Amino acid sequence: MKTFLLLSITSLFVISGLAGCAEGPVGDIPPVSASGWIAPGSKTLRPFRSEQELKNYLRELAEKQKDLRREQSGVAGVADNSVALPSAAPSTSKGDKDDESVTNVQHAGVDEGGIVKLHGDHLVVLRRGRLFTVEVGDGALTPVSAVDAFGPDIDPRGTWYDEMLVSESTIAVIGYSYERGGTEIGLFEINDAGHLRYRSTYHLRSNDYYSSRNYASRLIGSKLIFYTPLYLYPGAEDPFQSFPAVRKWRKGATPGEFRRIVAATNVYRAEQPVTASYGLALHTVTVCDLANGGFACEATGVLAPPGRVFYVSPDSVYVWTSDWTRHGDQMRSQSMLYRMPLDTSRPSALGVSGSPIDQFSFLQSEDGHLNVLVRSRASGDGMWGAEVANGDVALMRVPLSSFSDGSSTAPESRYRKLPKPEGYTFQNRFVGDYILYGTGSGWGYAQESQRPRLYATRWGGGQAHELSLAHGVDRIEQMGSDAVVVGTDGKNLHFTSVRLDESPAVVDRYTRAGASQGELRSHGFFYKPDGPDSGTLGLPISVPGRPGYRHLFEESAAILFLRNDSLRFEEAGELAARSERAVNDACRASCVDWYGNARPLFVRGRVLALLGYEIVEGTLDDSRMRELRRVSYAPRRVEVTRRSDE
Repeated sequence: MKTFLLLSITSLFVISGLAGCAEGPVGDIPPVSASGWIAPGSKTLRPFRSEQELKNYLRELAEKQKDLRREQSGVAGVADNSVALPSAAPSTSKGDKDDESVTNVQHAGVDEGGIVKLHGDHLVVLRRGRLFTVEVGDGALTPVSAVDAFGPDIDPRGTWYDEMLVSESTIAVIGYSYERGGTEIGLFEINDAGHLRYRSTYHLRSNDYYSSRNYASRLIGSKLIFYTPLYLYPGAEDPFQSFPAVRKWRKGATPGEFRRIVAATNVYRAEQPVTASYGLALHTVTVCDLANGGFACEATGVLAPPGRVFYVSPDSVYVWTSDWTRHGDQMRSQSMLYRMPLDTSRPSALGVSGSPIDQFSFLQSEDGHLNVLVRSRASGDGMWGAEVANGDVALMRVPLSSFSDGSSTAPESRYRKLPKPEGYTFQNRFVGDYILYGTGSGWGYAQESQRPRLYATRWGGGQAHELSLAHGVDRIEQMGSDAVVVGTDGKNLHFTSVRLDESPAVVDRYTRAGASQGELRSHGFFYKPDGPDSGTLGLPISVPGRPGYRHLFEESAAILFLRNDSLRFEEAGELAARSERAVNDACRASCVDWYGNARPLFVRGRVLALLGYEIVEGTLDDSRMRELRRVSYAPRRVEVTRRSDE
């Protein structure tokens, strides 16, 4: 299936172009009295009381869907995918207590599944279907252990091992198996010496969780949290045959060994009717406790339409779902936002408009509100959905107390319309008191933007600011209390610093001539502060003008390091890969680096660059980077050289 996705990348660029060719009209939302709207209070979603009640509900929904499709079958029209937007204006450490994060996470204390983690004195790396450890304690840089990222009796073909998290001595590898039908969780032991040992594998029945931007798994303390969609056919004779279930893997395991983990009484629905004319999904949040080597899992599901974006705050998982129905000759969206607390309390919901682009469209702020940037023509972040969002832009801000049983809808007064940017590949990020957004090249070919702009507005209220840039917006990252925006002008790579005070302003720009981003995922960037207004950032770079999708097939050329001094940039240098030392690793699984292969790493005062199968260490002398040494942790050292007759 992911081989098919390679082919779909080309289609993605075509779709993104077509998405902006016709601006479909944005309809009216139902009139709501802003002054009369009161937060519903403490109501929550209602669970099904029995399996029979759930079966009856699905059967009735199937009949409604048939009637709706019959009504629409004779109506010709084009899909607009637009939705009405209003016109009016606890942090828990992970793993060892002495560990520091090497992952560029959205929330401190909410670790995200990635390809490299730090455990004690060892880096743990997930790459191309294998796990590796490299000792970094006491100045070491020594490969220690390597094992397959799957069990000894598992055929890895048709499986992608995407993300990894570490909790105490347990490593959890999260992947998706088309061969075995769902999310695969491999558990491994790591000891203080960095040696790895396979423990067990579990399969969770689900559909593919892949997103070009989001990560499926999170870790808070010892709690492994992952979101998985499961698409349902309401008319199935026995819908429970496809419900979320877990199976512990053994050689010769059969589908009959799956055990359901979501009872009917753990399935919830909103009071507003679900039409789901184009499908239905059980959006499932599973929490597994990894403490003391365990794997006790609990799951909660909500029945809703299939379009989705999910976001994990320190205390809740939010799932924004969307459905499309035909109105005349156009398609319109209806959305519902679910809040699923991590303290086992019941989920709640709120009717909403539009759709966020990705997880970075959300911020649960400390003032008890949820802030979400939405666009009118978006379908969630599943697969490539985030890359083709379009339409009007608005910022929704609602108190957490407004979530209830799903019978209420956020009123017009809770949306603030914001300027609509030109271009495609929308990027957004909450930084400090601001929401920042703009457009760039993304996965496509590097292009020169005609009027590159960055938009900034305080999420608590205030005017929108428009800042001129010399490049598109392909990455927005936090840098202390301010921001850095990275993008291309079609030939060169630019880093622009933005001060976020009473009036946001561009301060400085560094240009790396003839370069492009080597990584698109958020984890490719890291900023290490060494004072309130200073620090060092690292980002993988590659050849000029390289299309974004080429990072799937080509490794990064180097990690570029910049020094930040009061938002003024100075190049510190780079740590480069040795592409001539290619290695035949006899790859058996995950042979495309969907989640990247290069990372800047700041580990206990040291500067490291993960570049494919190499880890390079550098040191800053008089603010200039100098290479100290490098090590290859490749599983098999078979040098690839050019034939003399080539």
